[in-house]
Amino acid sequence: MQELDIAGLGSVRVTRKDNNVVVIEKGLATDQMVLAMGPQHPSTHGVLKLECLTDGEVITEAEPYLGYLHRCFEKYCENVDYPAIVPYTDRMDYLSGMNSEFAYAITVEKLLDIEIPRRVEFIRVIVAELNRIASHLVAIGTYGIDLGAFTPFLFCFRDREHILSLLEWASGARMLYNYIWIGGLSQDIPADFTKRVKEFVDYFRPQAKELYRLLTENEIFIKRTIGIGIMPADVAINYGWSGPMLRGSGVKWDLRRNDPYSVYPELDFKVCVPDGRHSEIGDCLSRHLVRALEIDESLNIIEQCISKMPSAEGFDPKAAIPKRIRPKAGEVYGRAENPRGELGFYIQSDGKSTKPLRCKARSSCFVNLSAMKDLSKGQLIPDLVAIIGSIDIVLGEVDR
Repeated sequence: MQELDIAGLGSVRVTRKDNNVVVIEKGLATDQMVLAMGPQHPSTHGVLKLECLTDGEVITEAEPYLGYLHRCFEKYCENVDYPAIVPYTDRMDYLSGMNSEFAYAITVEKLLDIEIPRRVEFIRVIVAELNRIASHLVAIGTYGIDLGAFTPFLFCFRDREHILSLLEWASGARMLYNYIWIGGLSQDIPADFTKRVKEFVDYFRPQAKELYRLLTENEIFIKRTIGIGIMPADVAINYGWSGPMLRGSGVKWDLRRNDPYSVYPELDFKVCVPDGRHSEIGDCLSRHLVRALEIDESLNIIEQCISKMPSAEGFDPKAAIPKRIRPKAGEVYGRAENPRGELGFYIQSDGKSTKPLRCKARSSCFVNLSAMKDLSKGQLIPDLVAIIGSIDIVLGEVDR
């Protein structure tokens, strides 16, 4: 037996026996390994690259690399007029185009200081909440498939098709709608639209409960998500989190309630936060629970809008749309509660041009993703997939 100093291993004891060398480890030195996840990886939910430092199976650091899906949104805004920006908002978060249009429209209307017809407001809320449900179904279905549950994915996309058919009937498009215009709508909803929406609500309520039992109450799914990626409320607030991410940390904050817009002050609905009985507040399961519970609240909102909406008699959806939009000089910030959190637009006008001097989009996806280092530190590699899925990012809005 003899002591040797082997490069990379430090001091080890070597025992020779029958011409075989047996190395007995002593003070073994280890290095961290760099593991690249993405940008072509199914669990990154788009072209996102995560450069991870791992110590065995444990992640010590995860750095997100962005820019693989740059939409050039803010530069486009400087070169087209105000109405022409609407289609570009669809292409940021392409899973909730109605909500993005809504946020942009109310921002420009705030700058113009114009009043919107009540029927327009109710229609906007109906299509936005339908789109919220469709977006949450994608989030829940793909989250299940990330963690090995295939059947809920099929359930979610089956019912999402009903919503996309309704939105296509109203706007003419399945995903990129260009429906909510500054001051109004591109067109009124079809005659039997509210009837069909009510039929969908009645159909979907039991389906949503079945989906909840199938995935959210699944023992394997719970074990994969409970206690993983915990984010305390104070840290979430300091990061600027919003939407289901912030509510998942136990903060009761929803712009529809806390900074209300449109007709949301007239509607009765709950702000969903986890109660700590089914999950550890702030973990991946909490964030999933918020989205699952919000689906039911959106159905309640839609029903109320249908019952309160004024009739179509004498209604012109373009009555309040300005012929030419040239706002006075100034700046404005408007925001709305998108399925992934606060989407805000900061717009500067020089008072002369029909194009904005500056149009800055505040993306909730970008802000939520910025906490990836804190969420992933000390977690296992398989848990990183659960964490990314719980953030529910859309890279078109992250990169803008």
